[in-house]
Amino acid sequence: MAPTDPGTTRDQPTPPISSVPTAPADSTPLGPTPADAFDALYVGLATALFRQTYLLTGRPNLAKESVERAFEQAWQRWPEVAVDRDPAGWVRAASYEYAMSPWHRLRRAHRRPDPQSAADPGSRALLDALLDLPPAYRRTLLLHDGVGLGLPDTAAETEASTAAAAGRLVTARAAVTERMPESTAPLSPDEESALLHEQLGTLAHAQPVAALLTPHAVRTSSENKARLWTQAAIALTAVLIGLAGLTMVTAPPRYEAPPSPAEQVGGVPPRGGPQRLTTQDLEMQRKLDDELVHGPARLVPQAR
Repeated sequence: MAPTDPGTTRDQPTPPISSVPTAPADSTPLGPTPADAFDALYVGLATALFRQTYLLTGRPNLAKESVERAFEQAWQRWPEVAVDRDPAGWVRAASYEYAMSPWHRLRRAHRRPDPQSAADPGSRALLDALLDLPPAYRRTLLLHDGVGLGLPDTAAETEASTAAAAGRLVTARAAVTERMPESTAPLSPDEESALLHEQLGTLAHAQPVAALLTPHAVRTSSENKARLWTQAAIALTAVLIGLAGLTMVTAPPRYEAPPSPAEQVGGVPPRGGPQRLTTQDLEMQRKLDDELVHGPARLVPQAR
């Protein structure tokens, strides 16, 4: 289902996703080119998607960046997006994912709040209540009550079961309506949904739309980034191949264990074994040798 702009009636027709260019009468009719289909999708969706993303983040600059980044990704994968069952939903999901990434908190540009134009206390209270919700609850409420998706489609886009999406929706409605000044009488679920749809649309239209890039500029930026990433990947591959070749050339043919560094060893006991013979020991050894060879005959027992 294509998203509707928050604040408009749900029965309002959705802008066409693509258009067929008018061909001369004497020529064969031509279908829209990929660029024409992309431009039509961008023109019909970018403004509404900016307002939706603004309600998710409360930051106009981040909303503008998210919309442009999502369309850049869509153009890079246009063969896939063009045949998708819901191209607008594909771009919306990509924009929401980028806008709600927790890594934005580490960026210096997002450490200070963006200027807000919602000076009305009621609108300011609604935006604060919406931003105080957990990201999954905020997204579920916006998709169902703001964009107008059904509960199964909302659950599918938020990657949750239908029961979990219904629980998030009920909790988010209760938290938001509790902080609204006009929430005095109890309302039915349908009345709450209609009221939030109207209020979210009013809040979204209160924020001026940022100066979004033209479709041609988005396509050019996407192609330049894709070309840059391709060149970087080729350069990195060449560097890795060069390093591998250099290693193969300079590496020794076999492994040689490096010699252990010399180090002083202490506490070794003195060498054992016989001690060095003194002069007296040598004299005694020579005397014994002479006696064994030239000495008297051995005593032999005599028989009696």
